[in-house]
Amino acid sequence: MYQPLSLLDRWIQENNELVNKCKERGRDSSNQDSNQTHLRCCSSEFHKLLRKIQGIPPTADREQLELAVAYNACVCSVAQSQFSEAELLLTQATERVKEMAGGDPGTSDSLILWRFALRSVENKALHPWVLNLLCLQWAIWLATCQLKTIQEFQELSSLCDVLCGGVGNGSRNNTGGIPLLVMDPMRLTELLQICTSITQGAESLSEGWSSEALFSLQAASILPAPRDLVAYTHFLSGCCLTHMSRPQMALQCYKQALETDSCCVSALYQSLLIYKQLGNTQAEIQALRLLYSTLMLPSAIEPALAETHLLSPSLLLSSQSLRSLLSVPSVLSVLHSLALKCVLYGRVSEGVEHFLDLLATIHSEDQHVHGEVPSLPKLPELYLEASAALLMARRSADCMVLCSEVINKTLELLPEKVVLEEPEESSGDVSVEGDSKLEMLLWAAAAYLLQGHCYSQLKDWKQAVTQYTRCINLLIRVRFTKRCSTQIHIPSADMDVKGGKDVYILQRLKGLSLAGRGISFSQIDQLKNALRDLQLSLQAIPECEGAGLWCGEVLWKLGRSQEAAACWERTWSLTTKPLTESLPVYLQESQSGPLLDSTELRHRVQELGRT
Repeated sequence: MYQPLSLLDRWIQENNELVNKCKERGRDSSNQDSNQTHLRCCSSEFHKLLRKIQGIPPTADREQLELAVAYNACVCSVAQSQFSEAELLLTQATERVKEMAGGDPGTSDSLILWRFALRSVENKALHPWVLNLLCLQWAIWLATCQLKTIQEFQELSSLCDVLCGGVGNGSRNNTGGIPLLVMDPMRLTELLQICTSITQGAESLSEGWSSEALFSLQAASILPAPRDLVAYTHFLSGCCLTHMSRPQMALQCYKQALETDSCCVSALYQSLLIYKQLGNTQAEIQALRLLYSTLMLPSAIEPALAETHLLSPSLLLSSQSLRSLLSVPSVLSVLHSLALKCVLYGRVSEGVEHFLDLLATIHSEDQHVHGEVPSLPKLPELYLEASAALLMARRSADCMVLCSEVINKTLELLPEKVVLEEPEESSGDVSVEGDSKLEMLLWAAAAYLLQGHCYSQLKDWKQAVTQYTRCINLLIRVRFTKRCSTQIHIPSADMDVKGGKDVYILQRLKGLSLAGRGISFSQIDQLKNALRDLQLSLQAIPECEGAGLWCGEVLWKLGRSQEAAACWERTWSLTTKPLTESLPVYLQESQSGPLLDSTELRHRVQELGRT
């Protein structure tokens, strides 16, 4: 004979149907928006059921069900980052427990209330259900970065041991029904345990407690957890060792992180920073390649535990210190760094291809706004860097095409003059009238300079002279006032002051364009013009090796052999500087034009000394 279900059984059945519906849809749907909509729907249904159960006085059986439904509703709220709503649910649940157990702790302090609730149900059927709710309170504290509260609540340390026995994951009541839970409390506790260790490690590291953080992170690395979270413990251990000035040990930890999770891009990025610090350029380039290829992969899908899809690790790992440690540059910034490294350290062909890929990506439909990547140079500068790389690869025609793009985009916007004013002696800043206009003028001048280098590479000396002259004519539009009336000496390109760096670039462009024009004049036997330009170039850039050697050569051709020898000796006495990352690649001294054989020049000097 058909026996109608009791009210309690109907509610258990309704809860279990909702749980199954929530789990199945969560596994099947790959659409994030659809998942969120479904989660809101489930949350609303759990809340309705909870209100029905709370509408009648509690009994032992119904209280277990009520706490199970409260747990499910609370999981849904936390998963949507609705922490205030979740806290309210937990408060109502502990009030119901207090109502059944009797007694009053006489305070609203959450830690005291939780301790009272735990004591009041100790060795009772409700105990595992209260522990389940305590897991969610832990999750809220962690997601809202209340680490001090977590540390103060010592009862959390034994929570994992209790729940790992399987208690609380849906226990049978007197009627034979089992209220199901949307998330296994044991799995949730394991997730909370490692996420707490990761967050506390990151906070300790940011506060300078590297040794303490390292100890706790190494202990956390053996906890049962998804591999991406275990990789984080190895990564943060590496960060601790980096702060402790142990780069080789840090590299081992980063390697371990990558072996655990090949998509741990933070470990790759920190590895390449160590290689840079150690001066291992080839390893740095290799790390940049790997980082770029990894960043180009589709984003990894996060849930590693089948039943933790509702509360993802990213929700619990919200610490700003951790986010800062895990941050990596954008894929375009990495590609730009890779291109520059290759060009500056002897892999020019590879660097050219990376530059061209970078420009193509920026112009593609997928890349919305170049301004979204603040670490990248501005687009004209990228064009100039790519042009310089093409020039170094002896692809003169392609270089001139990119330079023409820069010139065509800026030429009509160039000012007739730009005024730089030197400030008072107490300040190191240089006041620039029309900062953006000066930038555009320098870009156009650099484009003409590179075109001059291209024609020099092609041995079209007249065209080279024309392009260098166009560069110089733009640069003389910049006027200095007060004590800057003739020349400003800037010691380094590594300057924080915007105006100061622009003046350095201006001087550099002057020196290089005068040197290029002087060398070109020397090739068409206009020696006096060549000498004038080369000497002016050396005034602007005294360390310019090409200008110094060619100035000596022109002096020699003019019959001024003693002056030529002195000029060469002075040039050789200067330390030859390799290509440097502190200077834009398009402002490096060009090796594309005619070169002099220093061995032959030294032989001349020796012969002159014998006479």
